[in-house]
Amino acid sequence: MTTAPWKPLLAVSVTLVFWASAFVAIRHLADDFRPGALALGRLGTGAICLTVLVAWSRRRGTRLVALDGSQWARVVAIGLLWYALYMVALNTGEHHVDAGTASLILQLSPVVIAVLASIFLGERFTRWIALGLALAFVGVAIIAFASSDRSDSEGPVIGVLLCLVSVASYSVSLVLQKPLAGRVPALQITWLACGIGAIATLPWAGQLVTDLSQAPASSILWLVFLGVFPTAIAFTTYGYALQHLSASQLGISTYVVPVISIALAAVLLGEAPAPLSYVGGAVALAGVWLARRRTE
Repeated sequence: MTTAPWKPLLAVSVTLVFWASAFVAIRHLADDFRPGALALGRLGTGAICLTVLVAWSRRRGTRLVALDGSQWARVVAIGLLWYALYMVALNTGEHHVDAGTASLILQLSPVVIAVLASIFLGERFTRWIALGLALAFVGVAIIAFASSDRSDSEGPVIGVLLCLVSVASYSVSLVLQKPLAGRVPALQITWLACGIGAIATLPWAGQLVTDLSQAPASSILWLVFLGVFPTAIAFTTYGYALQHLSASQLGISTYVVPVISIALAAVLLGEAPAPLSYVGGAVALAGVWLARRRTE
């Protein structure tokens, strides 16, 4: 059965809005939850929500797919990289940089994906990829300089580096998940990977209990929001879109995330990136655009 064209586009739209809001929520919760505790709370909430969705889906007749060894290896790697490492690094990074800056840096992912695809998926490493990669990292250097210029400490630079760890984790995971698309339901992949990520962050369980006991009710609700919408729902809709759209199309679509994040941060948090960060973001996105060119 042919999928209606609007369904993947709707899935992408839902994903982008929720992921953009996640940058703002993480920044808002930085004072109430430590990075590892926040990751565990988000993943634990997401895993519970996804378990309910999987049970409901099975009652409606959807069957889980039996995974072979290589598929399990991919899912475990995705859970450890995209869910556990990505979230802990991003949470820590947003202790040092604002939500808009973090979202700008994450837009490096498409160019990193292009490089990884050339290495592991047999795609050509063109001169455009090389030029785009260089230009993208010049943009990140500008963002790092603009962020550090606001403070005498090295914290903002550390925040940028941690956001780059999230870029790498996300990019590797997307390349790992693409071969699973169409073979394993998106909900099943998200459910398993989120559960694995939650298990990996269990060492911060003590911190989570302490932070929950001290956090205001509004922050706890924000944490639940992170687990349900940007995690359980958005990762599932992204996986669904990956089954029907190319990785390139999805990578390009994320360009709107910084726009939404910066707007939400300005309204809800009263903060915005340094003016020079916008220049760095534009340079980085230009590099991403060059890397996605198909001709030599």
